[in-house]
Amino acid sequence: MTRDQIFEFFRRLAEDNPEPETELEYGNCYQLVVAVALSAQATDVGVNKATRALFAKVQTPQQMLDLGEEGLREHIKTIGLFNSKAKNVIALSQLLVDEYGGAVPDRREDLIRLPGVGRKTANVVLNCWFGQETFAVDTHIFRVGNRTGLAKGKTPEQVEAKLEKRVPAPFRLGAHHWLILHGRYVCKARAPECWRCKVADLCSYRKKLLEVPKRR
Repeated sequence: MTRDQIFEFFRRLAEDNPEPETELEYGNCYQLVVAVALSAQATDVGVNKATRALFAKVQTPQQMLDLGEEGLREHIKTIGLFNSKAKNVIALSQLLVDEYGGAVPDRREDLIRLPGVGRKTANVVLNCWFGQETFAVDTHIFRVGNRTGLAKGKTPEQVEAKLEKRVPAPFRLGAHHWLILHGRYVCKARAPECWRCKVADLCSYRKKLLEVPKRR
């Protein structure tokens, strides 16, 4: 895509959804960290179902430690990899209590020290809570970036670097939300719904389905 096409790409997505945000439910920064950590290889819908009752009880790292690993597992047992995720959440909560006074740090290098928190999770927290212009490349953004030609790369890190370089200033804060939502609901993995895509004419995907498939 050219610079003008990229600007138009995001302009249209922004016009359609002026205030994009994560679909994960949380009440504070700590709960956001936990929710994003739990969302790995799981859907936001599934995570939200599990965390509603959990977050009604737990608002701080210390409260999570008081709940304990076994108690946490009971809340999140419907989420994939819940055993390892429970261990990580307890461990990251302990680290937050021991080294950060129970507060969530606002630097990527500190966030990725937390067990179960990688670069993608850190970028989500920095963007959603601290308002930093980061690009959290999940499976949806990786697909959309490569399929559309917006930001091609063989790894999430390469796609992130392309986005960092190419996304224009007015759209940097909301960019990763627009791309995730676009990938989740329109530019789907198995069958992109190009016929209702607002940026189809800007996209370099060669196998566009510009007509609604007939039901068999």
